[in-house]
Amino acid sequence: MKKIIYLFMIAASLISCEAQSKKEFSKEALENVMTSKDNQKITFQEIINQYKGKTVVIDVWASWCSDCIGGMPKVKALQEKHPDLVYLFISMDKNYDAWIKGIEKYNVVGEHYLTSDGMKGVFGKSINLDWIPRYMIVDKDGKIALYKVIEADDAKIEETLTKLNN
Repeated sequence: MKKIIYLFMIAASLISCEAQSKKEFSKEALENVMTSKDNQKITFQEIINQYKGKTVVIDVWASWCSDCIGGMPKVKALQEKHPDLVYLFISMDKNYDAWIKGIEKYNVVGEHYLTSDGMKGVFGKSINLDWIPRYMIVDKDGKIALYKVIEADDAKIEETLTKLNN
């Protein structure tokens, strides 16, 4: 019995590691329809395609999320240190009006899109979203260079940005 439990734990950790290191967005994520600030529908694929040739820092957040709001000073510090990057904010807000008010209230500067179905929806599931804020980095080719960190000052962000810029 102990061997079975041990094997199960090893298998679970391998699956977990694999989920932590995705290099491409799934078809479901890319086809997910989001809403732009001007209330237009756009797929995540179209969003990502706009930034080909640029490094993109994705911040998955919501205006109702206290950890997201508390982390905004760290995001602003990252933006000051790396002003040449694209900062893409994907909101998990429940409706358009709350999202727009949140952007204004917290002075969130960057590119903004609203998911259509929240954290447990298609996009959230496709990136294994279990916590917000969630930060990701996409390289100039549209590939995922950093899949998951939950603090904007995580050392992995600087390591990834350094690697991408060398």
